[in-house]
Amino acid sequence: DAEYNNRSRVPEHPQVMADWARDASVYRATAVKAEIDVAYGPSARQRLDIFLASAPRPFAPTLLFIHGGYWQALDKSSFSHMARGANICGFDVAVMSYDLCPDVHIGDIVDQCIAATRFLRVRFSRPVLPFGHSAGGHLAACLAGANWRAFGEDRSIVAACMPGSGLFHLGPLARTFLNDVLKLDLPACSRLSPITWSPRPGLAVTAVVGGEESAEYHRQTRTLVECWTAMGAEASLHVAPGKNHFTVITDFAEADTPLTRELTAL
Repeated sequence: DAEYNNRSRVPEHPQVMADWARDASVYRATAVKAEIDVAYGPSARQRLDIFLASAPRPFAPTLLFIHGGYWQALDKSSFSHMARGANICGFDVAVMSYDLCPDVHIGDIVDQCIAATRFLRVRFSRPVLPFGHSAGGHLAACLAGANWRAFGEDRSIVAACMPGSGLFHLGPLARTFLNDVLKLDLPACSRLSPITWSPRPGLAVTAVVGGEESAEYHRQTRTLVECWTAMGAEASLHVAPGKNHFTVITDFAEADTPLTRELTAL
C-alpha cells in the first residue's frame, strides 16, 4: 500500500493538483487553436480536447495525452496545459477523458483509448504518439503494445510512445487498497499488464519516472524498458531528477524542458 499510495507519499499533492486545474483552464482560454469536447465514442466522458499548433510541423504525428488518477479519478480538464510545450514545438495534441472504474473495468478503458487513437488517425491522417501519466502511462503503453491488426489497423498507427510514471505489471495492485475500486482478479492482472505485450520491432519508447517516486514505480518502469528492449523495441529509461509522482509531468507545459525535448525527439 505504501509503495502505491502516491497521495500519502506527497503531502503537498492538493496544491499541485490545484495548480494543474488552474493552468489547464488558462491554456484552454488562451490556446490559439482549440476544439473542445470532441466526441470519439458514445459516453459522456469519451471526449477529446484538441489543441492545434499555430505552426505545425509537416508530417508530424498527432500527440495524445492520457491522464492518470488510478483509472478512477480526474478528467481531461486538469491537463489541457500538457499540450502547451508540444504545441509551441509544432505538434498537434489531443487530451482525452475516459470512463472510470468502478463504472467500467480497466479493459474497457483500454478499448476507449484504442477508439480515441483510431479516431485521431482518421481525423488527421497521421500516426499517433501516446504519452500519459500514472494510469495514463499504463494506457499509453497498452496502445504501444496492442495487437492493432486485430482491429484492422497497421501497427504503424502508433508512431512512438512515452509512458510516464506508469503501472505496467498490475499483479501487485490486486493486493493493495486500490483493488477496492479496481476489482482486479489475477487473470485480469495478467491480461492487462502491457509489460508482457509485444510492441512492434524498432518502436521508439521512452519510459519516464520521477527521481523521487517510490521503489515500485522505479521497478515497474525499469522492467518495462528491459522487457520491451528484449522484444525488439528501442526502449529507454528517463529519470526526471527531483520530481515526484505529481510534479513529474509539469515540464510538458513548457517547450524548452528535458521532458518536452525528449517527447518531440520521439
